[in-house]
Amino acid sequence: MTSETQPRPASGRRRTAGRAVAGAALADALLIMLFAAIGRDAHQRGEILTGVLLTAWPFLAGAALGWLAARVWRRPLSVRPSGLAVWIGAVAGGMVLRALTGQTVVIAFVVVASLSLGIFLVGYRLLLAGARRLGWTRSQR
Repeated sequence: MTSETQPRPASGRRRTAGRAVAGAALADALLIMLFAAIGRDAHQRGEILTGVLLTAWPFLAGAALGWLAARVWRRPLSVRPSGLAVWIGAVAGGMVLRALTGQTVVIAFVVVASLSLGIFLVGYRLLLAGARRLGWTRSQR
């Protein structure tokens, strides 16, 4: 048996799973921050770092709720239910939190946020699923 065909010990699987969870959580957070940064840049608002955080926090909190509701840590890179739950949580939770804190919530922004966050949060999971289907795995690099 070669090292590629031997089963991984349980600790190795847990470590890989932990990395996937951490990687997905980090990717989600960074993509939400990117969404906020692009939006702020498009509207030429000052206060770069604090402004991006002010814009992003409701969506980050909503995404965290999506993570909890769907138990995303079980399959963090799956499109369904994980990617969809994070996306819906980010948009719905983000808009509710924005409204509760007096931030702007208009239909055009809801549409743009829904599309952008969908492309970001579901999109990278779709790309990874496609890569797995095509057989692009770590062992083949």
